[in-house]
Amino acid sequence: MSPNTIPRWTVVTPLVAGGAILAASSIAASPLFLTLLAVLLAGTVFAAVHHAEVVAHKVGEPFGTLILALAVTVIEVALIVSFMLAGGESKLALARDTIFSAIMITCNGIVGICLLLGGLRHREQNFQLSGAKVALTVLAAISVLALVLPNYGTSEPGPLLSSSQLAFTGVVSLVLYGAFVFVQTIRHRDYFLAEDSHSEDEHAPPPSMKVTLISLALLLVCLVGVVSLAKLLSPSIEGFVEAAGAPAAVVGIIIAALVLLPEGLAAANAARADRVQTSLNLALGSALASIGLTIPTVALIFVTMGEPLILGLENKETIFLVLTLLVSSMSLAVGRTTILQGIVHLVIFASFVFFAISP
Repeated sequence: MSPNTIPRWTVVTPLVAGGAILAASSIAASPLFLTLLAVLLAGTVFAAVHHAEVVAHKVGEPFGTLILALAVTVIEVALIVSFMLAGGESKLALARDTIFSAIMITCNGIVGICLLLGGLRHREQNFQLSGAKVALTVLAAISVLALVLPNYGTSEPGPLLSSSQLAFTGVVSLVLYGAFVFVQTIRHRDYFLAEDSHSEDEHAPPPSMKVTLISLALLLVCLVGVVSLAKLLSPSIEGFVEAAGAPAAVVGIIIAALVLLPEGLAAANAARADRVQTSLNLALGSALASIGLTIPTVALIFVTMGEPLILGLENKETIFLVLTLLVSSMSLAVGRTTILQGIVHLVIFASFVFFAISP
């Protein structure tokens, strides 16, 4: 498809979603209508990511993956806040569960699939080791400070944080993510580009300014639609999880998977096209944005409201986090990837999902 052509479904889906949102107040919440809302929610998320990709392609790498990460984070925060405010005290840990799930999905699921698909098709792929090291260093610092340290505070019983601790954690997360963005886009931009080119956008011409502006406007419409649909669907999704007898943490996995699915497909396609640098930029950038932007936003909301927020991981989740950081630092330590690294990451991801459903 021409880069100056906007797919009709990316325009029609958010418009239909808007109509369904307006009609929701006068239509009974039947299973058929709820199914329609769920389909529209997924379609609107895909449309939002598509329009973010158009804008990202216009500005080029590595700014492009940054825009994608920001768009995904806005959607994630909107879903988290919608579910938490609707669920009350029973959803105090939803932000933690969603952020942790996003890290597992990106660092194990998306990275694993990309390395496996790329290895099957190209045997061995190369990427910039410097960029991966920078991303993993920041990810390790933020994730431990935000998701592990709360268990060991004494002002509030772990895994809770006092208002001042929560505010400080939010500031620290934002500072670390801001420093990463500065390095990625300005100071050491070349760390995140393919070694044999100055730009990863050479494979396709960029869209026109007109198409870019239209996509930017539609992206904003999609984000509003995602927030509204999430509010309408949150009680039904929670009820479905409870009826299935699954732990409450599964809601966080559903939110993270829904938000990250389009970006995961983009990363997998890039790996198959022998652009593993883009795949890693997308995966690691999404993990960093998920925690580096979601924690400050949620912290600000709950500090302002004076409500408690559970951030500390339980022992099982802490083991998965440490294992993920350790394996990632080793599998991405040489600047080359094969199917073996992909299989290891996918096994960790499968274990995470299995023990989340069957704790």
